[in-house]
Amino acid sequence: MKTKRSKKTDIPMSVKKKVFERDKGRCVICGNYCNVMPNAHYISRQKGGLGIEENIVTLCTELTQNKCHRKYDFGTKEERLKIKEKIRKYLQSKYKNWNEEDLIYKK
Repeated sequence: MKTKRSKKTDIPMSVKKKVFERDKGRCVICGNYCNVMPNAHYISRQKGGLGIEENIVTLCTELTQNKCHRKYDFGTKEERLKIKEKIRKYLQSKYKNWNEEDLIYKK
């Protein structure tokens, strides 16, 4: 049985569809449109990142040359920080009152 936190950090299909449309079916880091998925949390699930549009972006999967999602999750500290900053700026450009605190699960 899923916890409330687990349910809130999951990404519903409706959110994935909206994010994919918002991101125009492309990786928000490199612009690739093949083998991309709207399933990357800006604030990670481990840190309570919600599965909402304002916290989710489309990134390249393992099947691409750039592998942006893998670099974001497992790259060097420098790679992860660089990608996180690009995602932050991207999300800020899409949502007028975007605030990192609003992206975290609170009991």
